[in-house]
Amino acid sequence: MSLSRRDYILKLIVEYFIKNATPVGSHTLIEEYNLDVSSATIRNEMLALEKEGYLEKTHTSSGRVPSSKGYRYYIDHLRNESVDSRIKNEIANLLSERSLTVEQAITKSCEILSHMTNLASVMLGPNAKDEHLISVQLIPISTKTATVVFVTDKGYVENKTFIFDEDTEIKDIENCVKILNDRLKGTSVSLLIDKMEAIKPVLQNYVSDNDIIYQVFMEAFLKFARERISLFGKGQLFNQEDIASDAEKLRRVLNLFDSPDEMRNMLITDGSEDISISINDNDVSIITSKIKMPGQDDGTIALVGPKRMDYEKVVGALEYVAQELEKYFAKERNKNGRD
Repeated sequence: MSLSRRDYILKLIVEYFIKNATPVGSHTLIEEYNLDVSSATIRNEMLALEKEGYLEKTHTSSGRVPSSKGYRYYIDHLRNESVDSRIKNEIANLLSERSLTVEQAITKSCEILSHMTNLASVMLGPNAKDEHLISVQLIPISTKTATVVFVTDKGYVENKTFIFDEDTEIKDIENCVKILNDRLKGTSVSLLIDKMEAIKPVLQNYVSDNDIIYQVFMEAFLKFARERISLFGKGQLFNQEDIASDAEKLRRVLNLFDSPDEMRNMLITDGSEDISISINDNDVSIITSKIKMPGQDDGTIALVGPKRMDYEKVVGALEYVAQELEKYFAKERNKNGRD
């Protein structure tokens, strides 16, 4: 990597601060990295970087720390592109299993990412507004137990197992399911709740005491209607000193995970870059990558942690996992196409 002196100094500052969490001064850089330039020269370069918005000066010392803009520039232009061999091995072992569903492959990959980077990971699926119910299926398990399976046109599946009382016959539930298919097939997931309310009186014609059945359907539709966000390794954030040591910051971060709309807005990108970074006012970084998913809209996986994270390791890991997942899905598509 051939860098200008200014870029090289910014790279060293970012990497030193990530490692040590202390503001960086000119003398620190010279001593730590044996730089063959004067302290005055480095100070001038640091001042220029500060004026350009890549560094910030702290109130506690004459040293400087990277700004959000500085981190972004580091990620895009200065980091070394390497991947931890442990992540390669874990992902290779996972994707050697040819029976994985799309959801299993992504879920297990996110769990590996969270464990290996010590960060929380997030999987974002299709928006419920663009998704439609295509079928409701009833699977009897016993004379008084059944499972209802709901499927959307994006491949999302939800199931509910329930027990019905002795006065209810399985054929009555089958009639209810038929009504749901007739009335709800093709309905946007975001409208299912309202439509379900509207047909409740019709269901009562078949099952007089239909509260249990009605609640089973409503719970499934409510889960459909929620934002498609799955979170893994939230507890890893308690191991991040920058967040765990600040109770108020930790509270705000945890609240972010409980706000699907805000989280979705932070995860959605314009699609122009393979890797995107978002740093919010809580000094939390969200690194995202798109994934082409078979038969579905693009999905998104992300890593969430403090602004002062090891971007070289984190971005390299996220890029690698996204690429390997896409290769896996493409290989499975080609194999199924030949079959």
